[in-house]
Amino acid sequence: MSFPNPAEVSVDEKLAAFDSVPLFMKSLPDDYGNDAAISALQSLAHEGTPDEIAQNFKSQGNDYFKGKRYREALAFYTQGVDAKPTDPALQEALLCNRAACNLELKNYRSVLNDCSRALALNPRSSKAYYRSASALAALQRYEECLDCCDRCLTYDVDNATVTILRARVLGLKEALEKRLQEKEDKTRQEQREKQHLQAAFNARSLVVMHSPKGTPENPYVPHFDPEDLSNQTIVFPAFFLYPQYATSDIISKFVEDTPFSAHIANMFPPQAPAPDWDKNGEYVDGRLVIYAMTHRRRLLKVGKKMTLRDVFKAAQPKEGDPGDGLELKDGCLTFVVLPKGEVEREWIDDFKNNRFRVA
Repeated sequence: MSFPNPAEVSVDEKLAAFDSVPLFMKSLPDDYGNDAAISALQSLAHEGTPDEIAQNFKSQGNDYFKGKRYREALAFYTQGVDAKPTDPALQEALLCNRAACNLELKNYRSVLNDCSRALALNPRSSKAYYRSASALAALQRYEECLDCCDRCLTYDVDNATVTILRARVLGLKEALEKRLQEKEDKTRQEQREKQHLQAAFNARSLVVMHSPKGTPENPYVPHFDPEDLSNQTIVFPAFFLYPQYATSDIISKFVEDTPFSAHIANMFPPQAPAPDWDKNGEYVDGRLVIYAMTHRRRLLKVGKKMTLRDVFKAAQPKEGDPGDGLELKDGCLTFVVLPKGEVEREWIDDFKNNRFRVA
């Protein structure tokens, strides 16, 4: 057989070339045809007592493991186990070595199975405990991992690798427990805030509604004003609808104690250019009127100096009347803004005739 020029191939390629030579093969192929050399070696591999055969496969597996060729090493250890040696120490070694291969290959369930078998043979197998603990750590089964380490250290007190693993896993366990506790605390706090917010909605007679197709993603949600330390003031997102032109604006943070006039003055100052959609230049502060609609379709005219809190009170039902209030749909309030005069009167007529619907 001719080998490639050493300068042109890597070490791994050189080893692979040797593997194709029967004399140097680490494993023998099942389908070797009429190759007499391979046939002879195949027979030799299975000659001797079960212990001798298993020891031979173990030695070959060790060679591959040292070269970090874990899959090949695993195959040899498996052949050693399948040879059914009678020596318990040899059985234990093969199982522990195979577990070491599976640990490198991240086959953690197989590691646990082999280590369990090894411990049945030798309850004081430190390698089996260490590899079990390593697999359990990788699976984040920290309590079981620590139990393995503790069992091993009861008789192998000075085992440095197990001691180091135990310390590392104890730190991981504590960190995980801290994260879980923080997550639980956050969930509990969010639940309390949600309940507090719902109680505040009820106090304001808000009718919470959701879209039939589910709540759309909305970056603006009602929340308590962080500047109010008493936690009594709510900030709402609010739509201002302009039905005359089928368009709208959103006030992302409408503090409920802020008067509507402050937003209108900021959005439609007299000296500023009209919005592109305002064809007739009618939407100017001082010439506009705002309406709110309740759940039971009562129409409320919003005075300039009124705040959201004032509108909430105005929308509440009178004593003895059916429940009513402003609708909070998908977390947003909705108001209609119109120019005073003919447009306003036409819209009110449409609303009364049931032709207007809030989207």
